[in-house]
This record gives sequence, structure tokens and C-alpha cells, in this order.
Amino acid sequence: MTWLTDPFTVDFMVRALTGGALAAVLCAVVGTWVLVRGMAFLGEALSHGMLPGVAIAALTGVPAVLGAAVSAGVMVFGVGALRRRGGLSYDTSIGLLFVGMLALGVIIVSASRSFATDVTAILFGDVLAVTRTDLVGLAIAVAVALLVAAVFHRPFTALAFDVRKAATLGLHPRLAEVVLIGLVTLAVVASYRAVGTLLVVGLLLAPAAAARAWTKHVASTMFLGAVLGVVAVLVGLLVSWHAGTAAGASIAAVAVAGVALSHGLAAIARSTARATTRPVEHPVRAPAREAS
Repeated sequence: MTWLTDPFTVDFMVRALTGGALAAVLCAVVGTWVLVRGMAFLGEALSHGMLPGVAIAALTGVPAVLGAAVSAGVMVFGVGALRRRGGLSYDTSIGLLFVGMLALGVIIVSASRSFATDVTAILFGDVLAVTRTDLVGLAIAVAVALLVAAVFHRPFTALAFDVRKAATLGLHPRLAEVVLIGLVTLAVVASYRAVGTLLVVGLLLAPAAAARAWTKHVASTMFLGAVLGVVAVLVGLLVSWHAGTAAGASIAAVAVAGVALSHGLAAIARSTARATTRPVEHPVRAPAREAS
């Protein structure tokens, strides 16, 4: 069992596991609503749109998380402005801001000759460099996400299935949508350090998608998704340690592979259950003829 325990005798691996586990719980809580609401494209756009903010923060010495938050906030408000004033659809607004922010980030990175931060760490994460301050920030983000998800459970549920009914019941669907977008932004910004701006969506979607193979209830999907996400972090870190691969990419790859494995096992379980519960048909014997 030394292959399992040896990596976590090092402090930075313990911090990486703790930070990755917190990010997995955060992403499972938010990712469940992302799947139910069909907001995967927004999460993808936010993760890519953080690049200019992170790049500027690195150049100016500002904390990278602050730059990511500002950049993500600009994207969210930009999407809203294009929808309201530009008359564009939701997907079109997201697509335009997605490409524009990503292009701006690449321009900033390529134009700066004094760019000292490893671009690979920005794009693909550096969970092995997670600090105690990062862990505190992730823990606060998890607490906020759990509190908001509990308080807005009914509005989020109504928003996912019937917006008009939500308005009729006085559940304020517009406010619920703003809060949900804020949760997605929180999850993407807080978790990008673990898996990077390009791969954070994998941690946001994959564990929840894997959990949906076994349950359709929101609360149980969150719980099972959190468990599967933590397992993906653990396995990904072990793969990274023993194979010498990038930790963030390994975590994301394991999480995505877990979706296929989970749905495959669920399909086998359903087939087995149907086979064992199928009633056994006994042949009907013809009545014996009486001797004449």
C-alpha cells in the first residue's frame, strides 16, 4: 500500500489533496444545478474568459484569484448587457464574450515580454502549489455555496423546470438566475487554481454527470457527485505522482473517465436488476385424458 500512502507524506501533496477535495465539493454542489439548468456553455465561457484577468494580475502583482474574479464579473455583466440592449440570444452573447475575452488574454500574454508567470499553470492549473491561504478561500467558497444552495433550493428547482410557474409562486426567477450565475462564477474562480482555466469545467460537470447515472434527485446528486469528485482528485494525484503527469490534467481526465465508467456500471446494474426481477414462466401442462 506504499504506492497509496507515500505520496501523501509530503506536505504539498496533502495540501493538493485538501484543496482538490474542497474544489470537488464546491463544483459538485454548483455543477448539479449547471446540469439541471443546462448552463454548461456558460461555465466553459467563464473558465476561458478568466485568462485576461489572471494575466493582468500576474503582471501587476495582484492576487490571481482577484484578477480571475474581476474578469469573470466582466463576462457576466457583458453577457447580460448584450442580451438586454443588443437583442442577442443567450448563447450568442456568451459565445461572443467567450471568444473576445480569450483573445484578449492571449494578446496580453503574447505582448508582454516580462511575463514571469508560467502560462501552463494558468491554463492547466497548479494544484501542487496550493497554499494554506488558498485552502481557506476554498473552504469559505464551499460554505457560501452550500448556504446559497440550501436557501435558494426551491427557486432554483422552479427555475429549472418552469420559469412562469416560479414567477406565479413568487419565487423571483430573475433573482434566482442571477444568484445561480453568481454561484457558477464562484465555483469557476475558486477552483481554477486546482485544474486551471481550461480544465475547470471538467471538475464542474464530470462528477455531477457521473452521479446522475445513479440518481435524479438534486440533493443526492450533489452528495454523490462530491464523493466521486474527491475520488477523482485522489486518483488523479496518484497518477500524477507515479506517472509524472500534470496534476490538474490528470484530475480532469480521471473525472471525465469516471463519467463513462459510472454510466457503464449503471447500465449493467439496471440490466442485471431487470434480469433478476423478470418473472419465471412455468410451462402449462395439458390436462391428462381420462381412460375410456
